[in-house]
Amino acid sequence: MSTVLAPVLLNPVKFSEQRMNKISYEGRVAIVTGAGAGLGRSHAMALAARGANVVVNDPGGARDGTGTGTAAQRVVDEIQAAGGVAIANTASVVNEGQVADMVTQAMNEWGRVDILVNNAGILRDKSFAKMELEDWRAVVDVHLNGSAYCAHAVWPVMRQQGYGRIVMTTSTSGIYGNFGQANYGAAKFGVVGLMNVLCIEGRKYNIQVNCLAPSAATRMTQDVMPEAVFEALAPEYVTPAVLYLASEQAPTRKILLAGAGCYTVAKLIEAPGVYLEESQRTPEAIAANFTQIDDIENGREIQEGNEHIEKIVTMASES
Repeated sequence: MSTVLAPVLLNPVKFSEQRMNKISYEGRVAIVTGAGAGLGRSHAMALAARGANVVVNDPGGARDGTGTGTAAQRVVDEIQAAGGVAIANTASVVNEGQVADMVTQAMNEWGRVDILVNNAGILRDKSFAKMELEDWRAVVDVHLNGSAYCAHAVWPVMRQQGYGRIVMTTSTSGIYGNFGQANYGAAKFGVVGLMNVLCIEGRKYNIQVNCLAPSAATRMTQDVMPEAVFEALAPEYVTPAVLYLASEQAPTRKILLAGAGCYTVAKLIEAPGVYLEESQRTPEAIAANFTQIDDIENGREIQEGNEHIEKIVTMASES
């Protein structure tokens, strides 16, 4: 979780929720990983409150991923006490067999899986010069590989249903960078790449895939944020973004940032660029033209890798 704060909105857009159709998850089944505390707990409880049957997944370990506990069952107890429906699961997202069993548990209980919220995460922050490669592997394994394992396990179910919503959890540490989080940032931007491909492959099956970049006060950030900031970034302010991305109305291939009541979208924009004649294709020519190459004005969002190829081939043919 990054400590970068959401921008202050000088003229925030205000709206009335009463003018909107109520989003419901009646009849839907959701799996939320890392749901034993913090953001995951908030997401699981909110989904259940709106009618979803929820698999609350959490092995119950410490912030660095070590150990186990009963966090998942405690959240299930809270959901059931409030009248919701949930079951606990303690699978580690880095264990493919346990992840497969988690999906089987949901199928045996309710016969479908509609929503996957990849929220599980650990932190092992350290500057890159001091980082042990074991800490690199552990963080990348949970955030990136764990997201892939869970998505891969639900993918055939969602394809067969002709419906699915997958929310990947990315971070401003991956989108923009944050000191001491090379492992975390690399993994978190990796899930953006995973989203970019899965949204294409899932399109004809009505599987919508998006990324959430939360700014929230959880045990992952409690020792890196001032107390006043910590209090302003309640997980409950992020969860409405998850509820939208997990809904029937969800878009696809969006990076939605949420925190402190602020919601915004980040996009990758490709600059128009320049065409260099064959005789000019040198590092010196790139240096001489780099201001124009780097000029994002009139840039555009590229939707698929082939779109970039089409763009440069067209530029070359028209020059």
